[in-house]
Formats: sequence, structure tokens, C-alpha cells
Amino acid sequence: MSEALKLEKKTIEDYMALPEGAMVELINGIMYDMSPSPLRVHQRIVTKLLTKIYNFIDSKHGRCEVYPAPFDVKLNDETIVQPDISVICDPSKLTRHGCTGAPDFIIEIVSSHRYHDYVRKHHLYADSGVKEYWIVDPEKRKVNVYLLKEDYAVEQYDFEDDIPVDLYNGELVINVSKLID
Repeated sequence: MSEALKLEKKTIEDYMALPEGAMVELINGIMYDMSPSPLRVHQRIVTKLLTKIYNFIDSKHGRCEVYPAPFDVKLNDETIVQPDISVICDPSKLTRHGCTGAPDFIIEIVSSHRYHDYVRKHHLYADSGVKEYWIVDPEKRKVNVYLLKEDYAVEQYDFEDDIPVDLYNGELVINVSKLID
């Protein structure tokens, strides 16, 4: 589970002063240690999903951009997170340091920070206006898909299911099992 480094409030400036490569997220003014590094299966899933999404965007000559962690996403004046995968379709949100504002689509791959992904980030992303949020759970071989337009109702899929990406009106379909097995 991610650990709050210290419970006193921190600022964006405190976050930006961290050494490069620090595995920390700032959520509502609290810094969370994201160590240790993710497991190999986590990184394999990130790579395969990122490639699938990137190739789809590229084949359609789309304007959305896809980024893997570490990639800073500043959601408000007290919050910078590093989602495993961020898809941003509004180029005005992209900055030298990452993204300012809610990405259109975020994927988190569950590792040792289960509560962080299922509860803390779920509420944070819903409140910030992320349109689509996937939680990919390798241990359970499940994918929870949350869609903002449906009051962030959850749809749960197995890895073997064909999962439509709502951002692309279901034109992009991802079967996690076919990507990684």
C-alpha cells in the first residue's frame, strides 16, 4: 500500500523540488510514496496497452497523445499524479512537464497500491473530469471500466473479454488476454 510520507500539507513547489526519478504522487496536498518499482507483469501490461492505443491513434491520424508513467498530470493546485497510461486529446493541456488538467482516458495497472488505485484515485479522477478510467488488475484478471458520462458507473470485464474503449466510440477494442498471454 502506498504510504503517506508525512501528513502535513505539501505544495506543488515541494513536489517539483523532489529529485528526478522520485516515485511520489501528491494528492490533495499529501505526498504518497509509490515505491517499490512495479512488478514485471505490471510493466508488460503497460507496454502492451500503450502500444495498442498508440497504434490505433496513429492509424486513424488522431490528435490524441498517449504517455506512460512517469508522466506528471497536474489535476489541481494540490494534486500531481503519475497514471500508468494517460491519453490526452486536448493539446492545450500538454506542458513541458506533462499535463495540466484531466486526461481524457487513464489506465492504472494494480500492483502493490490496491487502495490507491481502487479508491483514492477512482474518486480523484471522477472529481477531476477524467472521461474514462480503467483499473487493470493482473492478480484478479479483471478490468474495471468507469465512464464519467454515466456517473462513473463501473463495468467489470475479464481479461478474455473484448473491451470497447468508449473514448473511441467502441472502434478500439482491447482484449487484455490476447495482448499479454
